[in-house]
Parts: sequence; structure tokens; C-alpha cells
Amino acid sequence: MKNVYLDNAATTFPKPPVVIQAVTEAMRYYGNPGRGSHKISLKAAELVYDCREAAAEMFSAEPENVVFTMNATQSLNYAIKGLVNKGDHVLIDNIAHNASYRPLMTLCTSDYCTADVYNFSDCADIEEKIKENTTVIIATHQSNITSNTSTLEFIGDLCEKRGVKLIVDASQSAGHMPTDMKRQHITSLCIPGHKGLFSPMGVGLLISAPGTVYKTTIEGGAGINSLDLTMPDELPERLEAGTLPLPAIAGLLEGIRFVNKIGIENIHKDECKMAEYAVMQ
Repeated sequence: MKNVYLDNAATTFPKPPVVIQAVTEAMRYYGNPGRGSHKISLKAAELVYDCREAAAEMFSAEPENVVFTMNATQSLNYAIKGLVNKGDHVLIDNIAHNASYRPLMTLCTSDYCTADVYNFSDCADIEEKIKENTTVIIATHQSNITSNTSTLEFIGDLCEKRGVKLIVDASQSAGHMPTDMKRQHITSLCIPGHKGLFSPMGVGLLISAPGTVYKTTIEGGAGINSLDLTMPDELPERLEAGTLPLPAIAGLLEGIRFVNKIGIENIHKDECKMAEYAVMQ
């Protein structure tokens, strides 16, 4: 009996053969990026930069602002805890995943900040709830439950006009729906690799607008200036403490190339057709 897999919102399956091959080759032939000047370490560093470039091109950003994380949850924690300051007011949508909601509530319950929930589908509601001390809006691009999508163009324009930072959870949209950080005025874009970008589990992305400054939540080795007692000020090293998951990054690079080969627009059209077919049955 043939199985039909309908759980891509949790993780895409099966992974493309090119992704599996890239993961295997990384474990066989590559060293630790940024931790040595020998051949296989430099080869690994080159692969890491190639992946930064591919991700930056896909989401309209700069390679140096692409940070590798463990998953979208870690990306959202970095963004929320790194951008929200004491006394700030934050808006979060009513379709937010716990990966967004719980980090924010942790800050709120310690009286670090305050927050309000807005109706993602009501643009007027978003604007009405912005206060003088609102500094961040957290938007879910697409719901993991209903697949409803937020109007990032409106929210981004509003944030740009009001001087508010925009954190976007793109867990369900990256690789499926076009996202342009510059055009949509996104400050921090949080992405898992293993869903719409077809990577193995264990790697995510936090992509930032130029000039974004984060407080650190994890400190450690960054591969540069080991005598400095604090994390570097510059991205990506500021948020990349410790050894990167190179095999997963190799898979992510091939996953991005796989998506580009098919075309995000084509993937989105096919998904819409399949969803309509499923509803009609």
C-alpha cells in the first residue's frame, strides 16, 4: 500500500536526493568552518558563505546578515529577546505560534515589556493598537493551522512609517511564498531549513536588515578575536556562538537551489491547486 504524506507543515518529506548527497559529502570531505586555515576548513568556510549568499538572494538581503541557527524557534528567540528592550510595547498577531508567543510572554511576565494581540486580518486593528512605546511587531506570515496569511506589505509599510521593527515568522511560507525583506521592510526574518527549503533538521536562518543590532542570549567561540571577552558586534558572528551544523548547512544550500530550480511561484501555484482539490473531495 502506497503512503501519502500530508505533514509538510511539520517537515518536508522525502528530502531531494541532492540534499541527501550534500549532507553525506559534508561529513566525508569537509572540516570545521572558521576554526582553521587548512584545506578542508577553508573548503567548509566557502560552503557556508555560498549558503549565506543563496539565502540572501532568495529573501533580498545581504550575505553578512544571514545568521545560521538551529531552527526557526531559536531564530525567533534571538530576534525577540535581542530586539525588545525594557519598557517596550510589542504587538503580536492572533495566529502566532508558541515559538513567537512564549518568548514574548516570558519577557512580559517578568515585567520587562508589555504586549497586545492584534487581529492579523484586520489592518485597521494593527494601526489602532500601536502606542508611543511600541517598538516591535511580530507577524506570522502563514499560519501552521489554517494556512491563512498576513499582509506583510501593509504591516511592513506601517512599521517603516511608524519607526517600528518587524519580526516575521516565515516557518510556513519560506520556499512556498515570495518574501522580499527590503520591499516588505522586514527587520528580522525567521526561517526553518527543514520545511519549505528541504534541508535536514538542525539548521534555521535569522536574516536581518542592515544595521540591526541584537542583544546576545548565547555567548561562546565565534572563530575570530578569541582574546575579546565579549561577542563581536558584527553579524553573523555576534549570534553564531560555537560550531556551525555544517552537514545541515550543506543540505540547506542544495535545498535552496532545488527550490530555485522549480521556482517559488510554481510551488505556490501547485500547493493552491492541491489544496483546492483536497477541499473539493
